Amino acid sequence: MRLIGLLCLLMLPAAAAPWHFASGGTRTAVLELYSSEGCSSCPPAESWLAGLREAPGLWRDFVPVAFHVAYWDRLGWRDRFASRQFTARQYAYADAWRSNSVYTPGFVLNGAEWRRGSAPPGRSTAAAETLTVDYAADGQCRVQFAVPGDYEISAALLGGGIVSPVAAGENAGRTLRHEFVALRLENARLVDGVATLQLPVTPVKGVARQALAVWVTRRGDLTPLQATGGWLE
Repeated sequence: MRLIGLLCLLMLPAAAAPWHFASGGTRTAVLELYSSEGCSSCPPAESWLAGLREAPGLWRDFVPVAFHVAYWDRLGWRDRFASRQFTARQYAYADAWRSNSVYTPGFVLNGAEWRRGSAPPGRSTAAAETLTVDYAADGQCRVQFAVPGDYEISAALLGGGIVSPVAAGENAGRTLRHEFVALRLENARLVDGVATLQLPVTPVKGVARQALAVWVTRRGDLTPLQATGGWLE
């Protein structure tokens, strides 16, 4: 009976164990895309972002997150990945930049407007404290960042392998494909260098795979100081 019990434990899927992610000793960039399935200019930007899945610097040099905004929904196609929270985040950036408008597709690199080039952000040479994340199968996310100060953690569940047939709006009749789409975003204040958040992975229709992206900012500031993440496989 003991042998059978041991064999059963060995046969448990690897996903039952916690995931551990850690940045290196240099700064990992956070690359944000603000997008919408209702915007005809967004598919090329989404396609470029999706291509980063094969980039050697993914998760090491940069962490990509696509936030879908809701203000395009009024044109007849309701983007199921858009939220008021993500829209408010883009407006908060605009306020920080003293800009009177927001737009899609819009890229943000480490808290600053960024124009998409042919290559993703390269490896940074700037020294930075290590950010570590332990993510359990029950959704508990424990984050450590051992730097004195008032800091906040942001943690996003991301979806990939998404195929969306669009029936209305500016992209009517097109089939869109997405990677690194934010499905959920949670924030928590670091206390003595530690924060704990709850982000359970739940099946989402049309989402083939999920990932976790985590970054740290000074409290009240949107600029990421360090980041890490990876696929939940």
